[in-house]
Amino acid sequence: MIYVKRQAVRFLVRAKAWTRHPKIRRGQTLVEYALIIAVISIVAIGVLINLGQELSGLYSEVINSQIAQGKAPGQ
Repeated sequence: MIYVKRQAVRFLVRAKAWTRHPKIRRGQTLVEYALIIAVISIVAIGVLINLGQELSGLYSEVINSQIAQGKAPGQ
């Protein structure tokens, strides 16, 4: 029984040391930064898609109003 307790203590000490290892922390933060960048990119793409559709509609309205007034677009 004492042997099992010693093995459990050794395992816990090693597990604790493993989580404090700088290379593991570095990899962990790298993954966290990658996830943050991915979320920001997805949000930015969504915003740009919606903004692009709104600007396209606004541009079409301006062109159509110029055509209705008899002016050629771009003049």
